[in-house]
Amino acid sequence: MVRVWMADVTPLLEENCYRQIYERLPLFRREKADALRRPEAKAQSAGAWTLWEKIRAEYGLPESSVYNLSHSGKCVMCAAELGDVPGVRVGCDVEQVREARLRVAAHFFCEEEYRTIAGGETEEERQDRFYRYWVLKESFMKATRRGMAMPLDGFSVRLGNPPELIKQPADFPEKYYYREFRCPGLPYRMAVCTTDEVIDSEIHTELGLL
Repeated sequence: MVRVWMADVTPLLEENCYRQIYERLPLFRREKADALRRPEAKAQSAGAWTLWEKIRAEYGLPESSVYNLSHSGKCVMCAAELGDVPGVRVGCDVEQVREARLRVAAHFFCEEEYRTIAGGETEEERQDRFYRYWVLKESFMKATRRGMAMPLDGFSVRLGNPPELIKQPADFPEKYYYREFRCPGLPYRMAVCTTDEVIDSEIHTELGLL
């Protein structure tokens, strides 16, 4: 089963709190955080790794566990496989909802996806559809480990409950499953894509970072 967690990194914008977390990071994660300029980016990087380390400790997961991290705004997200599923793929993405980027969708998304976004009756609906597609598409790209090297129009997602991958690259013929998440009152869209058909329906928020 794949389970999903999120955490708020707002406390890490305070220097003292950030330093507490920073000192616990492995060297390669410190170097990654040091290379970032914005305090928010540093908090995201340190917070995402700390969330994963807390999950590993709480669930007794081995270092070989399949997981994926994402962050946007004040939110960090982790999706992890809790079982022992051979060859499982897991990708996740969180994005803070802002304006609908219709030019991006028109240029890079599949035609059906663009039409669905542009067909929203209100700006709010178009925003929501754009970011639903964005996290669904990016979570698939992260699950394949190809990331942004994969063309956004090289595969197609259809919105639904759950969403469905209706066209996919020949290099990745496996069956992929989606689940979307929302946290009431928070302006984020989140999604998980995995080859494990069992995805926990709840997003877990009980793990504090400090």
